[in-house]
This record gives sequence, structure tokens and C-alpha cells, in this order.
Amino acid sequence: MAHPAARTHQSKLHPGRTHPGGRTHTAADEDVSKRLLDSAATLSYDPSVEIDWDAPLPPGHYGLNPEWSTLYGTALWSEMDEAQRVTLTRHEVGSIMTTGIWFEMILQQMVLRDQYLKDPASAEFRFALTEIADECRHSIMFARACEKMGVPQYKPNRAIAQAGRAFKALARGELAYGGILVAEEVLDVMQRDWMRGENVLGIVRGTSRIHVVEESRHMKFARQEIRERLRGASTLRRRNAAFGIAAGAFVIVSSMVHPGVYAAAGLDVGRAVAEARASEHRRAMMRTSSRHLIAFLAENGLLTKASTGLYRRIHML
Repeated sequence: MAHPAARTHQSKLHPGRTHPGGRTHTAADEDVSKRLLDSAATLSYDPSVEIDWDAPLPPGHYGLNPEWSTLYGTALWSEMDEAQRVTLTRHEVGSIMTTGIWFEMILQQMVLRDQYLKDPASAEFRFALTEIADECRHSIMFARACEKMGVPQYKPNRAIAQAGRAFKALARGELAYGGILVAEEVLDVMQRDWMRGENVLGIVRGTSRIHVVEESRHMKFARQEIRERLRGASTLRRRNAAFGIAAGAFVIVSSMVHPGVYAAAGLDVGRAVAEARASEHRRAMMRTSSRHLIAFLAENGLLTKASTGLYRRIHML
């Protein structure tokens, strides 16, 4: 007969166990986390040694592929000289990185809170902490890249900062992981282009490569957590989650590029903001970066009339 303590431990990991709040965690759910842990053990990077931080920055290299600049294809872009374009793209990628740091700090708090008092022997718990460790390294990596490029911290405005504070404090379950997925999916598509850009700075290609590889695991984990939390969920709960995730997307996407990047390139900020907002090319690129996310949300009943309206306002649809 098994020792009582052994039986207690086995019951915690038993397929189909129910967590507080009624969530059922199955053997299949646990297997996803195990495979992600195996991947993390064999394919993870240390940015401090993977990237040559001491290498000089080639003066003519962009911060991101020009096609991903907010002004690409506008009348203002055609008027800019090459030096202004290089400066603008370096500040744009720096703004995206500092926005990434801001959201990664929100992400870490939500994941840590979600795992509070969970079984530390479970693969889900261990991968969640692995993800937090990854995000810490990513934030330091982005901070070093911005310092290297001479880009200042582009903070979200006061209203957005307070919205982020409220989101990290209140978001639970599928809403928390949905917000995480939004930020990761949109940036993933962009960075897959940046890491291949021959005229893009080496530190941007390197940080993008590391982020793409490691965030692919985080996205799989977030998708699995969302599916698990919504298993058997009511229509009302899905609708509420759909709107909450869309609201989070609105905050994240609208904060990615700070207006200060235009001043850094010597541009008229008012005109630059207006042309960026009206750019059909920019809208098309945003839809491209969002297509996988939107497909996932639709498959899981998280694309409603109300949420669709918000996604259209930020051109994710």
C-alpha cells in the first residue's frame, strides 16, 4: 500500500484535478507545460553573451525594417532624408522595446499571482516561473539595447499607465492570459521580419531572434491557459473576456510608438502623428501582425461585436 503522503501528492497531479474557482486541469494540459519545459531546457539564450554589446552601431543601419516604420509610405516619409529615417526607426524600435518592458512587468505580476499557492511539483507551476525568468532577461536585454542606441525611456502617458496598473491588479484567468497573448502575438510578427533585415542593426536582429524563440513558448502556454480557463464557460463570461482582452489590446497597441520619436527625428510631431494615423500602409501592417491572434480569438469565442469594434479602431481587423 502506498504511503499516505504519496497518495496525497499523486492526487494533486491526478489528471482532471479541479483548481480553486472550478478550473479543471487535465493530463493533456499538464503535458503541454512539460513539453514547454523540455523546450526551455534545450533552447534558451543568455542575451549578455549572445549579443555583442560592444560592437559599434553601423551609422546607416535602421532600428527596424523601414516597412514597419509608422511613417513608411506617407508624404512625410518621402520628404525625410536618410539620416532622419535611420533616427526615426531607431527611436521607434526603442519605443516598442520600452513599451515591451512596461508590459512584461505587468505580465510577470499577473503570472506570479496566478500561480500563488499552486502545486510546485506541477509542470504548469514550473513553466510559469520559467516564463517569468525569461521575461526578466528580456526586459534587461531591451533596456541594454535602448541604452546602446541612445534611445530614452518612452513612458506611456498617465492615463495609459493607470490603465495598466488597474489591468495587472484586476485581470484574472483568461483575461490575464489574453492580454499577455495580445502583446506577444503582435510583436512576434514584427520581430520575425526585423531579425531577417539585412539593413537592420545587429543588436535589434539579435534581440528579436532571442525574443521570437523564447516567446513562442510563452504564446503556446497562454493559448493553453485560455483554452483551459474557458472550458465550459458561459456565453456571458466569454463576452466579458472578449471585451476585456480587446480593451487591453487597445491600450497596448496604441501605446507602442510614443509621439516623442518624431521629435527625436526632427519632425513636426503634430503632422507626423496625423500622417501615421491616416497611413493605409500602417493599417495593413497592423492587420498582418494581428492575423494569428484574431484567428485564435475567433476559434475560442472571443471575437464579439463589441470587441471587433475595438480591434477595428486600432486596425487589427
